[in-house]
Amino acid sequence: MTIGIAEVLPYAVGVAISPVPIIAVILMLFSSRAKVNGPMFLTGWAVALAVVSGVALLAGDAASESTTTDAVPWSQVLFGALFVLLAVRTWSNQAPAGEQPEPPKWMAGIDSFAPVKSLSLALLLAGVNPKNLLLAAGAGAAVAGLALPASEAVVSLLVFVILASLTIAVPVIDYLIGGDAARTRLDTLKEWLALHNDAVMTVLFLVLGVNLISKGIPPLT
Repeated sequence: MTIGIAEVLPYAVGVAISPVPIIAVILMLFSSRAKVNGPMFLTGWAVALAVVSGVALLAGDAASESTTTDAVPWSQVLFGALFVLLAVRTWSNQAPAGEQPEPPKWMAGIDSFAPVKSLSLALLLAGVNPKNLLLAAGAGAAVAGLALPASEAVVSLLVFVILASLTIAVPVIDYLIGGDAARTRLDTLKEWLALHNDAVMTVLFLVLGVNLISKGIPPLT
């Protein structure tokens, strides 16, 4: 079981430190429906990650039964290359130094979201957004490549979902129990993430990409 948790840990960290979803949930926590929208967003986030990683696990298990043993290292190289490309793309599109990037237009209406819309946004950001989709699918594929017993594979993905959801859960819990002091902390965090979004994601994608490629190449040579 330990090996499965260790395998999903980089993916979980990658999802957890994605700045845009954290900023989105913080904006929800400043709205009039914060006590409902925050938990709804967290629920949608966790469900989407569980579904994507679970489907990737099942697909990986099915592929490993019908293909050669080279399938796993090739998938690692492929995922690694995609992460490196994402790193290059994020770096090339970053805002000038010291200048805060323009937030996505959909963020302007977050304070008026209904609970169902908050849930839907979380599902999109965790399960459809290419960055987090790739990370969640990568976690499921990585566990599938280990050929663990079903119970250990499920626990590994459960740990992935919990760890990947921490940065969404902590602001929600902090808001619910922290009072006015929590609002100040969350606002400071939101501003920092908005300013350093591109740098954080570039480093993250590059590290994950190089790590996966380095794991996939030796078995192929």
